[in-house]
Amino acid sequence: MNVSSLQQPKYRISKNLFSFFLTAILGASVNFVSQIGYRQFFEFGTSVFLGYLTASIVSFIPTKRFAFSAGKTGNTGREAVKFFIIAFIALAVQVGVSKFTLAFVANPLFPDLTEFWREKGSHVVGMGLSFLANYFGHKLLTFRSTGMYDKIRSRPAKQDENQF
Repeated sequence: MNVSSLQQPKYRISKNLFSFFLTAILGASVNFVSQIGYRQFFEFGTSVFLGYLTASIVSFIPTKRFAFSAGKTGNTGREAVKFFIIAFIALAVQVGVSKFTLAFVANPLFPDLTEFWREKGSHVVGMGLSFLANYFGHKLLTFRSTGMYDKIRSRPAKQDENQF
């Protein structure tokens, strides 16, 4: 019997998403609060970038252990590299969407709100889309064995054999 062809129960998928959502709350809280602090010293886009970077560093271990139950895989270094590649892609989504929302939605449609609230609203929109990019990236790549690492690792050894 081929186990890989069995359907995963739907509750397992929703449990993973819920667990990821809970760990994302930690990251989102760090992101949201630290961005406010960074905004005191940097322009909006840079403060969003730094807030996201801070949150990514803080949330790696909780995401690994709780959201994807990958605490004992023995691949923490490899997973960290993949985690930060996905995080970088989601960072581009967050910064881009936040700046776009501020420029083309918040500023034109809500000019009576203070700059702080227009920026925070735009930041939250960017965080929401970044959450989706993170979840699917980590689910499909970071905490799943794709075999890519082993293929890359074995490749130089084969090339060295051909040289002799």
